[in-house]
Amino acid sequence: MSPKRGDDVAPLPIGDEWRMRFATNEAAKGWAALCAEVPANARRCFDALRSDPLSTDNPDRQHRLRGRLATSAIGGQVLPQWEYEVTSGGRVRYLIDVDRRTVHFVYASSQHPKDTDVTG
Repeated sequence: MSPKRGDDVAPLPIGDEWRMRFATNEAAKGWAALCAEVPANARRCFDALRSDPLSTDNPDRQHRLRGRLATSAIGGQVLPQWEYEVTSGGRVRYLIDVDRRTVHFVYASSQHPKDTDVTG
């Protein structure tokens, strides 16, 4: 059975690891595709987010989004939105619920999201 919105990103956390969940069906499908396409990079992303989704050690790879993308809502709660660069184009976007130590995947794809493209 394929993962879907609301499901945990397997395996479940142990110790002080963060819980990770899919916020959308599209994120679940995109994550599965990333894992198939670039398993080593996806694993690095998984490990980084599981251990410290708020890390600023490598801001080119993992950072909070700004402007209109800085926050997003899930379940009526507005949370900070971050992004992890899995490949040059591939991204995982996630919301961080610090109180519940939960990371919500809202976007995962080998394609760069179009909402950050600058036109002009």
